[in-house]
Amino acid sequence: MIRRHELSDGEWEFVRPLLPKSVRGRKRLDDPRVLNGIVWKFRTGTAWRIVPDRHGPWATLHTCFRRWAAGGTFDRMLRAVQAEADAAGGIEWLVSVDSTIVRAQPACGGGPSPDRTQVYPGRTRAVLHQARGRARRGGDVTAAG
Repeated sequence: MIRRHELSDGEWEFVRPLLPKSVRGRKRLDDPRVLNGIVWKFRTGTAWRIVPDRHGPWATLHTCFRRWAAGGTFDRMLRAVQAEADAAGGIEWLVSVDSTIVRAQPACGGGPSPDRTQVYPGRTRAVLHQARGRARRGGDVTAAG
């Protein structure tokens, strides 16, 4: 019986050759069971400790996930799925990327307010306050300091 968050037989047959071979000489835990446990964990978004017992011990699942991720197993799976979908014409590779940067004052993000004497070197706070007052009254700001 295929459950909601498990791989189908077709998906498993596609993934089986992409999994790493056991190199320690001892038999590994059932690969479909482990992979279904990993899939279940990420599809549901729960913690490792909450994975159902039918998938095996959570620590084993987590260890396998870490090893497979570090070894590039999931990258190989992704490339294989993309290659198959691309061959079938299922992927459009046209991508549009827009990058816009809007800078804000450090105080906007909770940082310290900027020191105006660093912004205008050579001017004291008193001179800056005088210049600000003249600007409010419509006077010449550049004449100060």
